[in-house]
Amino acid sequence: MNRSFALLTAATLLSGCQMFTPSASDGTPPVEDPAVAAAQAKPQVYRDFSQDTLLSLLTAELAGQRNRFDIALENYVQQANVTQDAGVAERGFRIAEYLGAEQPALETSLIWAKTAPENIDAQRAAAVQLARAGRYDESMSFMEQVLQRQGDTHFDFLALSAAETDPDTRAGLLQSFNRLQVKYPDNSQLQFGKALLLQQDGRPQEALELLEQQPSKNRPIASILLHARLLQSLERNADALSLLEKGIARHPDDKRLRLTYARLLVAENRLDEAKGEFASLLQQHPNDDDLRFSLALVCLEAEAWKEAIVYLEELVERGSHSDAAHFNLARAYEELGDTSSALQEYALVGPGNDYLPAQARQADLLFKQQRDAEASKRLRQARDAQPDYAIQLYLIEAEAWSKQDNTEQAWKLMQQALEQFPEDLNLLYTRAMLAEKRDNLALLEQDLRFILEREPDNAMALNALGYTLADRTTRFSEAKVLIEQAYQLNPQDPAILDSLGWVNYRLGNLNEAERLLRQALEAFPDHEVAAHLGEVLWAQGKQNEARAIWREALKQQPNSDILRSTLLRLTGAETL
Repeated sequence: MNRSFALLTAATLLSGCQMFTPSASDGTPPVEDPAVAAAQAKPQVYRDFSQDTLLSLLTAELAGQRNRFDIALENYVQQANVTQDAGVAERGFRIAEYLGAEQPALETSLIWAKTAPENIDAQRAAAVQLARAGRYDESMSFMEQVLQRQGDTHFDFLALSAAETDPDTRAGLLQSFNRLQVKYPDNSQLQFGKALLLQQDGRPQEALELLEQQPSKNRPIASILLHARLLQSLERNADALSLLEKGIARHPDDKRLRLTYARLLVAENRLDEAKGEFASLLQQHPNDDDLRFSLALVCLEAEAWKEAIVYLEELVERGSHSDAAHFNLARAYEELGDTSSALQEYALVGPGNDYLPAQARQADLLFKQQRDAEASKRLRQARDAQPDYAIQLYLIEAEAWSKQDNTEQAWKLMQQALEQFPEDLNLLYTRAMLAEKRDNLALLEQDLRFILEREPDNAMALNALGYTLADRTTRFSEAKVLIEQAYQLNPQDPAILDSLGWVNYRLGNLNEAERLLRQALEAFPDHEVAAHLGEVLWAQGKQNEARAIWREALKQQPNSDILRSTLLRLTGAETL
């Protein structure tokens, strides 16, 4: 990137005067053409400098002209310290700020603030740089000087910069805010900064109460937005919507307010109203493709498939959000029953966040159409084209074959994958699960033990091995140890609760088994859990309750092998 800033002329320097091109107080980098700057700038005369200083400053400007900003900055920082001149310090600060050089920016801002005590920009620059350096008390003293001169402060920046600090630092900064608020109780900038700090400190109610003290008229937009976020965090979405509506009435053209309002409508599932808001925003900002994409997603959420397609196709034409647009176009075409178009769109999704989901959906569609060979071919081509995704693509194909109950093909694929990636833990876990279906428990245990050697806290592998030992062997005590380790790592996982319940059943602990399996079924109403709970109840003589649980599970999963085998084993029939 070519960076340039306005240059001093040698003639001006050598005459003993400095002429600085004015820099924007908002931090805009000085990027004016030297000739234009010289013609338009109003000269400011500073005290005479020594010959060494003049030479150093001239060298700095010439270095800047040649893109040697390191030399330019070094010379300006040096001369700011030597001369203690406000103009030199400001110039050094602007360069340092533009280059993102934090320490020189702090050093020069402090010199500038010291040598120009009446300059609000200088005091504000020092406050911000001190805050960036974590020197919050000093920063507040400079910010108070800005406040005394009725300038725009950056109390919000102070609060935000303290977000990642320790609690003691935040508490100290909050005390500083409190002291200033006693002096300036009605200052909206101070209130806003303090509210931000309270929000970050996990005190949303106090932050909200502070903002509610502000007069409704002429409230800064940033304050309204923070107020709305606080209401949302307290689950007062209706109040947040009302606040935003009033804000929009006063600031009808403010994009931030309208966008926040539209997103909150989505959160409230008021999708038709949200569509209207996003459409209105897009009409005002027709080149904003983020808005166009958001509108498309809202249309998808509202199941307005054809409307979503219009906006997504516009994104494709504009070359914006292309992969996400193709992926969501495919989703819309799927919902409309246009499988051919859906497959075309999934195939156009490139590497990125949507690539693997697109490959998985494409495979599912092809397998459902019994186009197994084509699905396998496409995934093989994808592995060749995108080797970084090869392992995930192997897993996608193996899952697709498993869904078709073609364990043998999935097994062959995993063997091929492991030849290429022999120690990949995901591939080994998948092969272990396939080995169980092939009654090869020795290989299952070998693969899962390999995983646990490398990841002793892998709850999924611990649970899988423990459950298999409990279900398929008589090594119940060993199984329980493994499952309890998994439970300690993830006590809320319904699969682990099911395993723990099942191993307790196998050990004869029927009451504990029932308790755990009921907990698992409540968290995850799954046919396998239902089969296990029903069997425990049956063993306790609660046959009617067992039948009721099985009956409900069969409604959800009428072709469940485990349910039917359990029924046949216990009742003599596969149905109730």
